[in-house]
Amino acid sequence: MNTFFIKTFGCRVNQVESQAILEQFKRAGFVPATDFEHADICVLNTCTVTHQADKDVEKLIRLILTGCYAAAHSAHIREVFPSAQIVGKYELGRVLFNEEDICWTVSGHEGHSRAFIKIQDGCDNFCSYCIVPYARNVKRSKPMADVLDEIKQLVQNGFLEVVLTGINIGNYVCPQTGVDLAALCEQIAALDGNFRIRFSSIELPTVSDGIIHQMHKHPARFCNYFHLPLQAGCDKILRDMNRHYSTQEYARRVADLRAHIPQIGIFADVIAGYPTETEQDFQATYQFIKSQRLAGLHVFSYSPRPGTPAAKLPQLTHVEIKRRADKLRELDKELRAAFAACLVGTEQVVFVEEKKGSALHGITSNFQTVLLPQNCRARGLVRVKIVRAQNQLCYGEIL
Repeated sequence: MNTFFIKTFGCRVNQVESQAILEQFKRAGFVPATDFEHADICVLNTCTVTHQADKDVEKLIRLILTGCYAAAHSAHIREVFPSAQIVGKYELGRVLFNEEDICWTVSGHEGHSRAFIKIQDGCDNFCSYCIVPYARNVKRSKPMADVLDEIKQLVQNGFLEVVLTGINIGNYVCPQTGVDLAALCEQIAALDGNFRIRFSSIELPTVSDGIIHQMHKHPARFCNYFHLPLQAGCDKILRDMNRHYSTQEYARRVADLRAHIPQIGIFADVIAGYPTETEQDFQATYQFIKSQRLAGLHVFSYSPRPGTPAAKLPQLTHVEIKRRADKLRELDKELRAAFAACLVGTEQVVFVEEKKGSALHGITSNFQTVLLPQNCRARGLVRVKIVRAQNQLCYGEIL
């Protein structure tokens, strides 16, 4: 039998795409290899969001490359790695399986207790620091009927939490009916079964009142959680980044979410050390984040991506970028600890995933990690009372 090996770099979208490719290989009669050295076909599903991502990919380049790094740096790859074959995401079906296209539908997610569905691809925002639109600028969405069928199949296969993911999921538009993400959520809410839906990262301008309404109306179906990228808490830097909102608009939407969705956990991305960021700008970002009482941060140290407008600007020193990133990561610890503490005494639905040391580990709907007693045998979605918090963790008892 022919064997294959898939190595995935980067985001959840790439992970879902790799799962779909894996399932397609198996349907075609291929067998997974233990490593790339023993595979007849090796597929690297690549990432280029940071300089480190590029370096990680280049260590393993051989045979077939797909993904963002392959799309954005094809000329460099052909020059340095002439034996590598570059295949676009939407050409893989023809090249590998002699079929029109890879079906980006999955029946599971190997190695994960939660399932991920890719509902959308592409972004044309062209933020000044971001390479992704140069690799995925064509916006596509999965038909609503296919999304609903995929969720039903995953739930039937035992998945109790399904994450909707994409490059910019708020731009979802069904190609057959024209309905948006809010209308899709309304249809998802009507499905049978005991499961919940979580959104992956979603851009602020695309968070509609309709989405918030569906989350408010169906709290058991939709997690009270948002990952709402901020990137900077300073209006000058947001303009320099070509972000399409102000700090006032961000704060207003955060207030809307809290008003309509109880105990919501709001997390954010933030970039430290953008080239035009002065110390005063950085302090403005720091203070704005504190004022919003976010539940946590995902901190990125700025790295120039060749071909983007920001890469042409005079750059801050690595020492200064690291100092600012470290300070934001300390703030992240404070925010997570405060969020954990505010949940003490509340009842939460926890998705029990795995065992960590002497306790079971689970995730609340608002994305708080909870540890349960060693003798607890619960699995799946369970009701838990949060009895205490320590640092960034909550401790709970089964109800």
